[in-house]
Amino acid sequence: MSLSAAHPLNPVSQASNPPKSTADSALVRALRGEPVDHVPVWFMRQAGRSLPEYRSVREGIAMLDSCLRPDLAAEITLQPVRRHHVDAAVFFSDIVVPLKLAGVDVDIVAGRGPVFGSPVRTAADVDALPELTVDQLAPIAEAVRLTVAELGDTPLIGFAGAPFTLAAYLVEGGPSKDHLAARTLMFAEPEVWDRLVMKMADYSAAFLRAQVLAGASTVQLFDSWVGSLAPTVYRAHVRPASARVLASVADLRTADGRGVPRIHFGLAGPELLCDLRDAGADAVGVDYRTELADAIDRLGVDVPVQGNLDPALLGAPAAVREAAADRILRAGQRAAGHVFNLGHGVPPATDPDVLTRLVAHVHAWEATER
Repeated sequence: MSLSAAHPLNPVSQASNPPKSTADSALVRALRGEPVDHVPVWFMRQAGRSLPEYRSVREGIAMLDSCLRPDLAAEITLQPVRRHHVDAAVFFSDIVVPLKLAGVDVDIVAGRGPVFGSPVRTAADVDALPELTVDQLAPIAEAVRLTVAELGDTPLIGFAGAPFTLAAYLVEGGPSKDHLAARTLMFAEPEVWDRLVMKMADYSAAFLRAQVLAGASTVQLFDSWVGSLAPTVYRAHVRPASARVLASVADLRTADGRGVPRIHFGLAGPELLCDLRDAGADAVGVDYRTELADAIDRLGVDVPVQGNLDPALLGAPAAVREAAADRILRAGQRAAGHVFNLGHGVPPATDPDVLTRLVAHVHAWEATER
């Protein structure tokens, strides 16, 4: 299926000659393994509580309500681009938003996270989960359209939660330290588990596809809890569902026949990196517990990578933080492409000026040391 002629990945007639598109951006080029003039940088959770302007516009508004108001979601998405001059915006939402839109009883409780009205643990529970329609995704599409209209040739990253993480929340009824109930269901009733995780894949696939059709230039699938699984378990019980999500945007093509770059990020050790790649990713996000050089050794130099500064370094002295960033930047040169990022999300207490200076450091490093 061809993306619309007006999609940001497609060149459009405008004052620039030749016409520009987000396909020319450092982010998209790096994710496609093409040469770039600087290492692109963005941060997971860059739109969030670390920004005073975010806290201001969110005051008195519940998290899920802020995600479902297109004008507010667009404004929050744009805030870190204006402040930090990052190379991409990442759509402001939450992984449970598609479930909320479908009619699942879920809320985000401050200080705890997603909490569901009742756990999903039986075949009947899975059967009772509602369908998600295109019409229900209208607020998401509108928020994306509002965002890309302001971004110009800066790309927007669409995102969705991976099926395992969503299913783990549903089985537990909320956050868990070990996801024991989810893993138990996986082994005790594999058919029920398979139906549940595939249902989550359908939710995330619809969510991701709506964002791309509305203007997102690339996507990232987040699997926050996948590190609780052994590689063999992941391959048997989870990877097919994640592959289903990533495949949901594989048919979307630009005017010149190119696809939408897909990033797969899991908070997991190095043993799962190749599985994240083999689920259908074009690039792999690396968490902070794995040396980027080791990740590249495992994945192969032909796979673009993203990451992976330890978020704890945002609170360290500048010299320490920048030395660590330089090591990552040097390691990333071996890969087909490298997008600088953290190895997890921005902590809420982060000084935003630190992020602004880190972006400037990454961009300057490219000019002086490449």
